[in-house]
Amino acid sequence: MKKKKIIVPLLLLLVVAVYFVAFYKDKNLRYIPENADTVVLIDSKKLMGQYLFSLVAHPSSWSGSDTKGKSSASFKDSGIRIPDFLQIFHIKDTKFSEWYSVLELKDSQKFIAFLKKKQFTDKGNNSFQKDQIFLMIEGGHCIAGSSDLAFEKIKKQLLQNTANHVWDANKFIQNTLGSISFISGQKIHNFSIELNDDEIEIKNNSNQEIFNSIASKIQKGNQFLELELDQENIRNFSRFFNKSIADSSHAISLKATANLEQINDTIISYEYDDNFNEVEKKTFQKITQPNYSIDIQSKDAGKTWAYFQSKKWINGENQFTAIPFQPNQISKSNSGVVIKSTRKPVIESPQLKENYILFRNNTLLYSSLKTLSNTEKRIISDIDYVLYGNKSQDYWVKIKAKKGDLPLILRW
Repeated sequence: MKKKKIIVPLLLLLVVAVYFVAFYKDKNLRYIPENADTVVLIDSKKLMGQYLFSLVAHPSSWSGSDTKGKSSASFKDSGIRIPDFLQIFHIKDTKFSEWYSVLELKDSQKFIAFLKKKQFTDKGNNSFQKDQIFLMIEGGHCIAGSSDLAFEKIKKQLLQNTANHVWDANKFIQNTLGSISFISGQKIHNFSIELNDDEIEIKNNSNQEIFNSIASKIQKGNQFLELELDQENIRNFSRFFNKSIADSSHAISLKATANLEQINDTIISYEYDDNFNEVEKKTFQKITQPNYSIDIQSKDAGKTWAYFQSKKWINGENQFTAIPFQPNQISKSNSGVVIKSTRKPVIESPQLKENYILFRNNTLLYSSLKTLSNTEKRIISDIDYVLYGNKSQDYWVKIKAKKGDLPLILRW
């Protein structure tokens, strides 16, 4: 009887401990500024649970799990406190490439030692950098970002202001691995992020049939890039680059097709001989460039042409200079303008009257990205295609990986 009295409380304590370790989540998000316009959340416990389940289900990966285990352990021992929700945000009126996150530290000195081991450069004043990752340690916190331009503002707003706004995770994420949310005033538009065996999906609607119909129409081709966008989608995407271009160009639809080609590029330089005569020297290098066709339908082709001229995007030879890949030719018709590369003709994809952007993988793409690490190149080479689709108020992005023996969570 005494043993039973002891076992029952121990079991209850075990259940409570498992609940807090595996299921309980702190849903108070303290590290998102009020002027954030985009928020990405990753459910750390769900991610770990999915990883462990996949690991158990694929014994073939166990032999190679030692390295991953050591890497994971070293990260856990780095002095960082793993949050229940990793909070990544973009601040309004900053560059699209600027993303930030704030992490809590259990031991700042241990974290600094970890950064040195990972070959981060010490820039002084507790600031560190490696490639495009910037870090700043402030007391028991670390501000991380793809830029350091907003570090001081983030420090004042989130770390020095005791009355900063605390967000509720339920406003952004609902039982999914992750979410990406766009904030506009009081409105929050949420998109779920799901990691499957060989694909990542980002969507705001669970009705898969809408996007399966789009995917089935376009997956038969072999072009590197195919896209069709209506006026609203053009306006949405132009916000990332130039807020006024969509309206100023009077574009009502955009259709484009592109392929990649490797060509020999001639570099001309000059040297001097022993008599100080100038001697031309030619060298050759292989570069990757696209062959493309872009059809812009417009409400007023004349105004579209005039807008491009006002931006000095059309030169005297009717080349569209806003596209750096030359040579090309721009022409005007009653319905719009067409821009085509002239080096090699492109077989245009059929008109589908859908909103989509499809990038297919191509060895010429990642082989030319020399600045990427071997790991980044391996991940890119593993991708089959990236597809964006839109129908009314439903949006969807799929990153499809090539079929493999292991699910993505064990491959990447």
